[in-house]
Amino acid sequence: MPSRSELPGEVPRKKFIVALGRLGFQINAVGGKGSHIKIVWPRTQKSITLIDDLRKDVLYYAMKQIEAMSGITWEQIQKEL
Repeated sequence: MPSRSELPGEVPRKKFIVALGRLGFQINAVGGKGSHIKIVWPRTQKSITLIDDLRKDVLYYAMKQIEAMSGITWEQIQKEL
């Protein structure tokens, strides 16, 4: 897990979601409210909700959840961005 200082300042949510889709996540735009999108890891059916603004602090906590539920690392996501 990278430290907050190693993460980019802001990542476009659309690019981030496309990268997660390539890595096996299911994207459910209906599952969130308003500007939120639900991301589901199909093997365990665990999910997280991403907000529209992926600032550094939001991205850090999202990455902690993604890595805990799927084992996918920031380096794997960066390759898909």
